[in-house]
Order: sequence, then structure tokens, then C-alpha cells
Amino acid sequence: MTRKERYDFVIDYFEKNMPVAETELSFDDPYQLLVAVILSAQCTDKRVNMTTPAIYKKFPTVHSLSKTNFDELFPFIKSISYPNNKTKHLIGMATKVVKEFNGKIPMTVDELIQLPGVGRKTANVVTSVIDQQPNMAVDTHVFRVSKRLGLVPQSASTPLAVEKELIKNIPEILVHKAHHWLILHGRYVCLARTPKCEQCGLQGKCRYFNLKKR
Repeated sequence: MTRKERYDFVIDYFEKNMPVAETELSFDDPYQLLVAVILSAQCTDKRVNMTTPAIYKKFPTVHSLSKTNFDELFPFIKSISYPNNKTKHLIGMATKVVKEFNGKIPMTVDELIQLPGVGRKTANVVTSVIDQQPNMAVDTHVFRVSKRLGLVPQSASTPLAVEKELIKNIPEILVHKAHHWLILHGRYVCLARTPKCEQCGLQGKCRYFNLKKR
């Protein structure tokens, strides 16, 4: 099977079986999504969604968040992983958005990664979800699933290398949706330790499954 045939098969499967694929983070606007994605690093979306409503209520805008301090914000975040750093990052992010971007969340990867707490993965999530830009955020799920399915070579050893391979082979109009396909498949089917191969409609073409059978 050629790589193109493999991509065609995977894309066709997801278009038929997961026509609606969206982030599971709760948000109403770009500011709320950016806060949620920063908090979601090495933390479950479920935990983040339990935490953010109180943050959004207390700090409804990036301006209000920029005016707070560590002691005021930390209690809202203490149940999240790495609360100290994330508290500092949120305040730093908000302050920079107000001072350098006129209080508007920037919507390019290059601008977003200038903000505290925002790396390439976070910037890709925000721009693809809000703007449907053809950006591919590679988290642990995308990294694992794309390799197991054989969409990227095993030699692609970094998130950036995986991102470039996926962008190169997925039609631009589908990249923002494919990001969620791979995340959700990894979250609920292609689990890290105990993948549910028997429930997976991709097993026939899956490199990991076919190697495991040998």
C-alpha cells in the first residue's frame, strides 16, 4: 500500500465515521479557548472544563485577566497540573495581549508563540479551531496514532517532523478536522497502553495492528 492510498483510506474512514470532529474544550471566544488550551497541557480536557467556568466568570476578558495577580488567580488553577507555571503564564499572556496586541488574541502561529505559555502546539490548536487554518497540532495522541497507522515514518521522531508529514499529505481543507480525528481516535480507541484494536475500523490497514499479529 502506498502512503497516498493509506492516507486516502484513513481520511475516508474518518469522514464516514466521524463527520463531526471538534475540540472537547469548552469555550465561547478566542480568549477563552486560549486560556483553556494553555491549561490543558499535560492535563485532561475534562479537568480543564471543570476549572475554566469559574475563571471565565471572574475574569471574563483578557483585560480583566491582565489586571489580576498570582495570589488571586492561583486558587482557580490549583487543581490543574503545574498550577504555579500556568498561573504565571496566563497573567503574562493576558498582559502581553493587552499591551502588544491591543487586547485582541492574535491569530497567527508566529504571533501566538510570542505569548507566555504558548508553544507551537497551542498556537496550532487556537488557529485551527477558531479560524480553521490548516495547522496541525501534534500532541501525544496525534504523535502515537499517526505513527501506528503508518501515516508518518518511524524516523519522524519529533512533533514538528510529524506535523510536517501530516500537513504534506492531508488535503489543506481537511487539516483542521484531521487534527481532531487523530486526537479523538487516540483518546478513545487507540489508547497508549491498551489500544482497543478490536473496536477499530482501521485495523485492516494499521501498521501497528498488523505487526502485532505476526
